[in-house]
Amino acid sequence: MDTSIVVTREGSIATVMLNRPDKLNALTKPMWRALGEAIDALSADDSLRCVIMRGAGEKAFSPGNDIAEFATERANKAQAIEYGHVMHATARALAGCRHPLVAQIHGICVGGGLEIAALCDLRICGTSSRFGAPIKNLGLVMAYPEMLPLVRLTGPDVAVEILLEGRIFDAAEAKEKGLVTRAVADSEVANEARATAERIAEGAPLVARWHKKFARRLAESRPITADEYDECFDCFDTEDFRIGYAAFLAKKKPVFLGR
Repeated sequence: MDTSIVVTREGSIATVMLNRPDKLNALTKPMWRALGEAIDALSADDSLRCVIMRGAGEKAFSPGNDIAEFATERANKAQAIEYGHVMHATARALAGCRHPLVAQIHGICVGGGLEIAALCDLRICGTSSRFGAPIKNLGLVMAYPEMLPLVRLTGPDVAVEILLEGRIFDAAEAKEKGLVTRAVADSEVANEARATAERIAEGAPLVARWHKKFARRLAESRPITADEYDECFDCFDTEDFRIGYAAFLAKKKPVFLGR
């Protein structure tokens, strides 16, 4: 059984782990496919409130694709297109996940690993974490679907800087560039990611899904339609709104049902 992607669950929070610690969680084609399948399954689970993405161990989130696989899986354009279809299907799964995604970043987060982290909603790293996309050194291009989340976070100018220079940079610079949400002491990354996921899980899950949807939609240039504007008020007809409103008046902690 393939154990390169491990999914665990505690209450309403799931953790998805890239599990190749002997290779610093370098990604293979089967891993990309398994990751997409895992995210699709979690997205369809209405009992979930949040998903944490991480790499096994504390040396690396992921350094990107396993270069050893290039000779057999990406040796020419036709093979690369097929590989790209798998990668980009997983990127779509991550981008379309209905639940908030929190990246728990230990150590190295480079190339394809950075692309996965960029597709999460929040990214929490350690102060010694390292980032970058030095694919110019391999003579490779970052395709549109891979570059999109990077551009969304940093803007096109900074994304081009990262790709043209190919530097590996530290957590402080990653925070300055907008690549990470929060940088904490290395020893606190797991605790902070978990606390963040718990804070998210305590909120109304339908609201979290709407906020994700609306924020992504606002990044598009086309105007908001009348139907989209109308959807902003659907929350007032939810049971969770009534629960939250009543709990606020009663000075109690709300227990949302996702309805």
